[in-house]
Amino acid sequence: MTSIRTNVGAMVALSTLRSISEDREIAEGRMSTGQRVGKSSQNAAYWSIAATMRSDDKALAAVQDALNLGAATMDVAYRGLSFAIGVVDEIKAKLVAASEPGMDRLKVNTEIDQLKGQLQAIADSASFNGVNWLQIRDGSDTTAKVAASFYRDLNGGVFMETIETKLWDANGSITSLIDGRSTGTQGEAGILTSTRFAGMAGSTTGYVLVVNDSNRGSASEIELTAATTTDQLNDMIKTVDGMLQMMADSGATFGAMQSRVAIQTEFMSKLRDWMADGIGTLVDADMNEEATRIKALDAQEQLALQALSIANNQPQSILSLFR
Repeated sequence: MTSIRTNVGAMVALSTLRSISEDREIAEGRMSTGQRVGKSSQNAAYWSIAATMRSDDKALAAVQDALNLGAATMDVAYRGLSFAIGVVDEIKAKLVAASEPGMDRLKVNTEIDQLKGQLQAIADSASFNGVNWLQIRDGSDTTAKVAASFYRDLNGGVFMETIETKLWDANGSITSLIDGRSTGTQGEAGILTSTRFAGMAGSTTGYVLVVNDSNRGSASEIELTAATTTDQLNDMIKTVDGMLQMMADSGATFGAMQSRVAIQTEFMSKLRDWMADGIGTLVDADMNEEATRIKALDAQEQLALQALSIANNQPQSILSLFR
C-alpha cells in the first residue's frame, strides 16, 4: 500500500542512516584512540583484564628499576672485591719477599701497612646508594638481595621474588671483606677480620689483616717486626693465602649473581613486551580494519542518502496523479 501520510521508505532509509552514523562514530572513535575496548561498557571482561595487566606492568617496571639498582650495587661490590684481591695478593708477595735472608722486614712492614689501609678504604667506599656488601656493620643485612620478579597467581595473589646470597654464614663461606660490627664477634663476618683462616692454616695465633672492634682481643694483626720468626711468617703467608682463596670464591659468588641478574633483566624486558602484546590483543583496534570500515560506511551512507531522496520523492509522484 502506498500512503502520503506515512512514508515507510523514508523511515527505513532514515533508520539506516542513523545506524550508519552510529557505526561510523564507533569506528572513528577507535581510529582516534587506537582502542577497540576503551571503557568497561564496551567489553567489561576484556577491560578488567587489561586494567589488571597494565597495573602489573607498572609493577614489573618497578622491578626492572630495582634490578638495575641491584646490578649497580653488585657491580660496585664485585669491582671493589677485585681490587681487594689484587691488594691482598700484593701483601702475600711482600710476606714471601720478607722471608728472604737479609730482607729489611721493617721496611716491608711499612709497605704492608699501606696496603692494609687500602683494603679498609676499599671496603668503606664500595657502597652504592648506601648499600655495602663488602662490609658488615651493626644492623646491616647479612644477605645480599636483589628484587627479581613480580607475578600474580590464579587466585589473584601477588608475589615478589628476590635473587639473594648470604654474605656470611657461620658454617659456610664468607663473601664480605670486613666485619665492622662494634660487638665482639671475632670478626667472623669478614674475610679480612676472621681468625678462621689462621686456624685453617694451623696457626696458634689468630692472624688477620684488619683488627677492629669486632675482633679486638681475639685476633692479631699481621705485621712484621725484627723479632718475627720464620714459623710466624709462614703462618702469616698461609693465612693470607687462605683469605685469597675465599676472596676468589666470593668473586665467583658475585659473578654468578651478576649473570643471573643480567638474564633476569633481559627476561623482564621481554616479559613486559609480551604483556603489552597481550593487552593489545584484547583491547587495541585494528587500524587497517577500522579504516576500511569507515570507507565502507561512507559508501553505505551515500547509498542511504540516495534511498532517502528517492523515498522522499515518492509522494510527489502520487500527488501528480491528481493534477
